[in-house]
Amino acid sequence: MVKIIRPNERDSGTAQTPGMVRQSGISNTLTGSEGLWMGTAVNSPGACSAAHHHGSNESGIYILRGRVRFRWGEKLEHDAIAEPGDFIFVPPYEVHMEENMDQDGEAELLLARNSQEQIVVNVPDPRG
Repeated sequence: MVKIIRPNERDSGTAQTPGMVRQSGISNTLTGSEGLWMGTAVNSPGACSAAHHHGSNESGIYILRGRVRFRWGEKLEHDAIAEPGDFIFVPPYEVHMEENMDQDGEAELLLARNSQEQIVVNVPDPRG
């Protein structure tokens, strides 16, 4: 059965990382989906998420609004700026963080994962 999840029906009970707020939009709990998970993440103005990874999950990210600096790698040594309309692929176990480059507005990301298991492993900042 087709289900429409309105913004006020999203689930904030998903795994979280300091510096951002995730909400589920498509999940087993909300829609009965068995493989697909989708949701949103919002970074407050100037906020940076903590370093984290999503275990064995592949993650797809689409930038809805804001400019976001993505850092990734063993010591977060790689970085790139993503803007509205950009897609980002994050492979399993890749440590990364998202930084909102805008000091005045929120950054909003659309998230998709290939698993219902909401793995979020927050790790110490590897930059020391």
